[in-house]
Amino acid sequence: MKIEIWSDVACPWCFIGKRRFEAALAAFPHRDAVDVTWRSYQLDPGLPGHYDGTELDYLSTRKGMAPEQVSQMFEHVALQAKGEGLNYRFDTVVVANSFTAHRLIHLAAAHGKQDAAKERLLSDHFEHGKDIGSREYLAALGRDLGLPETAVEELFTTDKYADDVRADAAEARALGISGVPFFVIDRKFGLSGAQPVETFSAALDQAWQDANPLVLVNAGDGDACGPEGCSV
Repeated sequence: MKIEIWSDVACPWCFIGKRRFEAALAAFPHRDAVDVTWRSYQLDPGLPGHYDGTELDYLSTRKGMAPEQVSQMFEHVALQAKGEGLNYRFDTVVVANSFTAHRLIHLAAAHGKQDAAKERLLSDHFEHGKDIGSREYLAALGRDLGLPETAVEELFTTDKYADDVRADAAEARALGISGVPFFVIDRKFGLSGAQPVETFSAALDQAWQDANPLVLVNAGDGDACGPEGCSV
């Protein structure tokens, strides 16, 4: 069963959704048969490499939200994150364009480290105030993940994996995805947002049953028991 997840490392609900999905997947009896792929999505692809201001400033000025509304949103999202064991610190978030970070995730995928890269980027951005647009930070993360140093360097000297990031974004548009996180199961089932664990579990069960229907062979020929008794 293939699950594709469109998400942005600059999206607070994407980290919360990741945790809830992981909880559902951990309890799924057929989890070893599930292949998870992270797809790139940018909430603000036109954002400069770095934004000179806080996350509150960014949302207030660039998105046109009232500061009081932004503060209330931060409180609500941080509380939801805490429920998933995450410690969001919006006061230390560094606002930066996530394009190169997404390219790093594609590089990590080529070396079997995609989920680890996604996890670190989300955690470092929302919990530790790291600059996800910084060359120094991304290079250090590449080393931590054990990625080839020359391959990480190519992210800053070439456009390697840029087409992959754009292709993910184009595919999202083709599928009608306009917000993240968005979960697609076997290209048949879609779930939008950081759904409760129970919703993810129900979707996994339904998708598995759809892909593996029970086939009855000679169902009417064998002796059996039912509510009214047994065959004689």
